[in-house]
Amino acid sequence: MKILLLGEYSNVHATLADGLRQLGHEVLVISDGDRNFDYERNVSLSRKGNGKWAAIRYVIKLLLTLPKMKGFDIVQLINPDVIAVKAERQFAFYRYLRRHNKAVILGSYGNDWQWVEGGKNRRLFRYGDFNVGDNLRQHAYAQRIAKEWTDTPKARLSRYIADDCDGIVTSLYEYHLCYQSDYPEKTLFIPLPVKLMQPRPIVEARETYYPIRFFLGIKREVMEHKGTDIFHDALQKLKQAYPDKCCVTEVEDLPFAEYTKRMEEQDVILDQAYSYTPAMNALQAMAKGLVCVGGGEPENYDILGENDLRPIINVQPDRDDVFRHLEELLLHPEQLPLLKQQSIEYVERHHDHIKIARKYAAFYQEILDRLH
Repeated sequence: MKILLLGEYSNVHATLADGLRQLGHEVLVISDGDRNFDYERNVSLSRKGNGKWAAIRYVIKLLLTLPKMKGFDIVQLINPDVIAVKAERQFAFYRYLRRHNKAVILGSYGNDWQWVEGGKNRRLFRYGDFNVGDNLRQHAYAQRIAKEWTDTPKARLSRYIADDCDGIVTSLYEYHLCYQSDYPEKTLFIPLPVKLMQPRPIVEARETYYPIRFFLGIKREVMEHKGTDIFHDALQKLKQAYPDKCCVTEVEDLPFAEYTKRMEEQDVILDQAYSYTPAMNALQAMAKGLVCVGGGEPENYDILGENDLRPIINVQPDRDDVFRHLEELLLHPEQLPLLKQQSIEYVERHHDHIKIARKYAAFYQEILDRLH
């Protein structure tokens, strides 16, 4: 198949492209590299700045890139809002993709109308990006995202593409729940793709487990939204209580290569306090043998059909709960080797990017067969 992967979040499309190519498919990735992270792509479609001339330069770049987006069997969008122009102007762009390619797939990997509707209005989750229990979260980022995707051109674009596209791929339990009820016949859950370490990481016995090395990546804009502030506070409390037993590393807005290098030196990563599931950042760390503190609710294991492995230290979005789990791990470090080993096995079992690419390819072929 000839496949275009358009847009990027957290290295998903770049990783999927590698897997699909190894299976013999022809794949082109066009994206902005997810901004500062600068993930790999074949054609860069990035916008520099927000002024008038920046907009003009971007539109020219987009127009010059359009001919490269024709003649594919499959075009997969990372999000309904896939290019850096106003949503009302993206309807024509989407129709161009429909007209010049065989099939269009919508990926559910981040914010869209269905995600806001499911989390904020339908309250599908015990806690999440927009609610904790019956209470809506009031911080600025959540309110901005909800406003962007409610009764706006961006919301109409999201619903239009979901209605019109040939298939929808959901990447996490939460996203799947938001789409499955409205689009049961064309929605498929496929886990996120992660490149496995070669050779396989070895979990070595250590004479002493101390200091245990904790790692936290910070995106300032979404720090409160993702619960990074909760993790930061719990880590500072842990460091004050046990200065000789732990080492805390916090990094902010690093390019992907540098971020990965810093992460590989750690034992434990903290990621996504408001999530039921580990996403790309946590999974890539787990593949390297780090233990994840974050989202590991029963729903996550259920949707994967995982009955044995429990590598994730599941926490609630609460400072005291996070601290208790960190302290438990710090005082009982003999748990680390098993959790590290299970983390590697978990990613190998459910997220190996070659296995995941096969699932995508099968879904793509099913859609093409149905259309013809």
